[in-house]
Amino acid sequence: MSTTVIELTDIRKTYRSGDVEVHAVNGVSLRIESGDFVAIMGSSGSGKSTLMNMLGCLDQPTAGSYLLDGVDVSQLDRAELSRLRNQKLGFVFQSFNLLARTTACENVELPLFYTSPHVSLRERRKRAIEALEKVGLGARLYNHPNQLSGGQQQRVAIARALVNKPELVLADEPTGNLDTRTSIEVMGLFQALNDTGITVVMVTHELDIAAYCKRIIVMRDGKVIRDEPSAKRLFAGDQRAALDASEQHASLC
Repeated sequence: MSTTVIELTDIRKTYRSGDVEVHAVNGVSLRIESGDFVAIMGSSGSGKSTLMNMLGCLDQPTAGSYLLDGVDVSQLDRAELSRLRNQKLGFVFQSFNLLARTTACENVELPLFYTSPHVSLRERRKRAIEALEKVGLGARLYNHPNQLSGGQQQRVAIARALVNKPELVLADEPTGNLDTRTSIEVMGLFQALNDTGITVVMVTHELDIAAYCKRIIVMRDGKVIRDEPSAKRLFAGDQRAALDASEQHASLC
């Protein structure tokens, strides 16, 4: 039985520039249930990135109510918000944000330095290795970022998001720096994670990437203008097979 992970009621975010008010998010109400896989779409300036920042407790709404797993985040102080982010949320960004001079394993361990209670060195290493194995990088534990492809670096970033075993993963344009084949592989990984019960919310401007999700939310001028199931959902395994067949055919011609 699914439970409500995110519940937004009339969420608004207003910025003031001189005498002008900019309504970046303007009265958004929605629910996201556990096990959902949601794409948030919209053109530049639509409010999708501002909404994502508020979902990730990185920014506070000007008005409205945001319940994260039943907790009213507006009532939390900075330390409580930080603890909530670390316990319940995993973040994946377009730029991989890996530390260049540390190994894949050490990059994945980083969030565990901020957990409470303290996690021992042995436990940090164990959980980092488990997370990297989950994303298919068990043989690359001690490689540095410059020894990894773009897709492998994004897998490290996903492992880092998973190491605290979050209930919700927030991904902001996670395929934006990747080629088509690697994008399909990364979306396959997100689909596999979602199949294990992890809720995923993803910002993307690419319709073909959004099609891998179960549900598509479209924003315009700070409002949700469409919220519906993915009409023709894509599955990464099928797409990889089709791409392999196309490349094999091209090589024979």
